[in-house]
Amino acid sequence: MDSGSISLAIQLGFAGLAVSLWLLLRRSRHDAQRLQQRIENATTKLQNLQLAFSRFAPDEIVERVIANGLSDSGEKKEVTVLFADLVGFTALSEQIEPTALVGVLNSYFDRMSEAISQHRGYVSTFIGDGILALFGALSPNPWQGNDAVHAALAMRESLAGYNRELSERNIPELSIGIGLNRGIGIAGLVGSRDLKEYAFVGGTVNVAARVQDLTRQYDADIIVTATLKASLDPRFRLRELPATRVKGVVEPLSIYAVDGFAEAAEASG
Repeated sequence: MDSGSISLAIQLGFAGLAVSLWLLLRRSRHDAQRLQQRIENATTKLQNLQLAFSRFAPDEIVERVIANGLSDSGEKKEVTVLFADLVGFTALSEQIEPTALVGVLNSYFDRMSEAISQHRGYVSTFIGDGILALFGALSPNPWQGNDAVHAALAMRESLAGYNRELSERNIPELSIGIGLNRGIGIAGLVGSRDLKEYAFVGGTVNVAARVQDLTRQYDADIIVTATLKASLDPRFRLRELPATRVKGVVEPLSIYAVDGFAEAAEASG
């Protein structure tokens, strides 16, 4: 084979190698694009799942479930419980069309939930027209009691604003009763294999519900227990109510109505 033939063979060999490398590179790019698309699709699905799950459990719990699965065990914690209920809602429901009633209730829940979340609370569940919120359940919070009562006062203020809107629409105003208590219980994912929710279990919740019932008896929209009062900022204006027996508690319960909060200037005056 002469030198020209050898040179041509070498050139053809390089050309073939170049074509092979180009095809390999093109295939690699195609595979990389497919992989990137699969990753993006998986990421989108995970984000959608997190968004959907976050409507039923707080972000901290969602992240824990993603990391560890649904094996979340309960933790003993000290938590402040806020239980709120609409007063006279049954009578109200008989005066308003069902469609309008659902709209009124949903707007009420939105406003109350915002007041709670703005003060580091977590809405655990809606029970009919009732709201169960937790403070200090997700992470340690030494100011949980103050946060909870500030949230209750914010709920009072928000409801006053909402009632002005309802009045303009010729819809009866809403009244609320809020009971608060602080104590030890178990926090964690609770439920069946098919349905779980993040909850706080224990007598603390029951007492908060009983105290909420007392708001009707004493014509006070916010009532706290002595257990919670002990941890509160002294600037909260509290009014002692008669000690009252409630179901599930042996001794009469010491309770206080919350009239407001004294700002610094007001307190100094």
